[in-house]
Amino acid sequence: MVALAGDSYPGSILGMAKTLICCSIPVDHPDDVELGLDRARRASEDGARLVEWRVDGLAEDPDAPGLVRRLLEESPLPGIVTCRGEAEGGAWEGEQEDRLDLFRSIATADPGPGYIDFELADYQADPTVRDSVDAVITTEGGPRLILSTHDLDGRPSDLMRRVADMGDAGECSICKVVWQARSLRDNLEAFDLLRDRTKPMIALCMGEFGVMSRLLAPKFGGFLTFATLESGEETAPGQPTIRELRALHRFDSIGANTRVYGIAGWPVHASWSPLVHNAGFEQVGFDGVYVRMPIPPEWEHFKATIGAFLDHDGLDFSGMSVTMPHKEHLVRFVREAGGTLDRMSTICGAANTLVVHEDGTLEALNTDAPAALDSLVETMGIEHEALADSRIAVLGAGGVARAVVAALASSGVEVVVVNRTRDRADRLVADILEHVPDARLTVGDADLLASGGFDAFVNCTSVGAPTGPAPEASPLPEGVVLDDSITVFDTIYAEEPTPLVLEATSRGARVATGESMFVHQARRQFHAWTGTEIPLGFFEQLLQPS
Repeated sequence: MVALAGDSYPGSILGMAKTLICCSIPVDHPDDVELGLDRARRASEDGARLVEWRVDGLAEDPDAPGLVRRLLEESPLPGIVTCRGEAEGGAWEGEQEDRLDLFRSIATADPGPGYIDFELADYQADPTVRDSVDAVITTEGGPRLILSTHDLDGRPSDLMRRVADMGDAGECSICKVVWQARSLRDNLEAFDLLRDRTKPMIALCMGEFGVMSRLLAPKFGGFLTFATLESGEETAPGQPTIRELRALHRFDSIGANTRVYGIAGWPVHASWSPLVHNAGFEQVGFDGVYVRMPIPPEWEHFKATIGAFLDHDGLDFSGMSVTMPHKEHLVRFVREAGGTLDRMSTICGAANTLVVHEDGTLEALNTDAPAALDSLVETMGIEHEALADSRIAVLGAGGVARAVVAALASSGVEVVVVNRTRDRADRLVADILEHVPDARLTVGDADLLASGGFDAFVNCTSVGAPTGPAPEASPLPEGVVLDDSITVFDTIYAEEPTPLVLEATSRGARVATGESMFVHQARRQFHAWTGTEIPLGFFEQLLQPS
């Protein structure tokens, strides 16, 4: 048997990090064995230190003992053997004695499995089964036992009883508890279980809400976290790939004192923020990790989740980016908590950055607004002070438009707001004028856009967005003059140029994109959290196609 961390936990495997990455590989048919071994080799190259052989489908094959022995013998990594029943998310439907026979047959293989994973419910249901499992575990040179429990519907009502029963089982070396997360707050309970463990433990949450538990396992001393080799090959919902763990989220650098940051929104799966901020932390040697934080759109969800994060004494929650639909919620939350708002957050009534200071006080920032100015002056080739001489049309009246209009109005720019629904544009202008009464703000229409006299057009609508209502359309009406004296700024974040960007480029206009605005606002966030400036080109390079 390959030596593994077990009862002496915390410990290491072959001198590696305390919390291990275990690649879960399903082998459902004899024809899958060679492919499974190839995946194990690739997982080892990517940085996994354990492999879980999921033999749910293979177990019923008459040749299963020999096939599993081959997996163990030829694998470059020590292994866990799991034959998961349907009741807890697996595919195995056979007789209990057949599964036990499989475990008996591989217990003395050389090398054998480091662990076998067996469900607590089956272990407790029948004393004969329990005694058989214990006999496998106590075989000389045999594997250790992971007792596990899984709930596919949500947090089990008897969670603490299950944990206690696993802890009391004398032959159990590792306690494993997994359930479907209902919200991000479920992760906090998983972290508490790890922190209060009496034995080595795996505590993970499944689904989109549970990804945090997998990424932050090292912070709370989890024995391992499960990962997959490629997206689409997950054996449980929410499993990241090994590369996502290590290259994107700096898994190997996460420790007990690592500060936690994230991007809160609904949805957040496509956000570029984890890429740039985690790379930035690595670049400057800052002990932080940045994760996605999906929070449903209602205020109650936002308030409860962020409040729980701030109250948790082990999370070290230190700040976050906030995207739609929570930017106004952030302002409300910080006000109710007695925190402070920067000027742009006050003017806009929306913020995109939360800073948690060392003394626990909160500050909300709007880095979108100054980032829009940075992008414009950079593209126009002027200094910030010269913007006041410009006349700029802003298309849209939503959250992004509010930030852009507030920034431009505060800089003395003459701004014309054009929106499909006139009354929303009127409300935006009225709201800004309450805070900037001398602003040069008016509401216009599509015909006005074609009349000339504008130095720049800023698109803050979703027209032309790949996932928007009109991905092939341009928000500018026909007749608008574009040439090298005009700047077009499309705030849409997109990997490919939008129709507006293509149109403006083809007609010789100067063009700024959502990527430029994203980079500028992200740099401001990064400085607010770390106190360190990151070179502009560093973030820009990260977003270039590989």
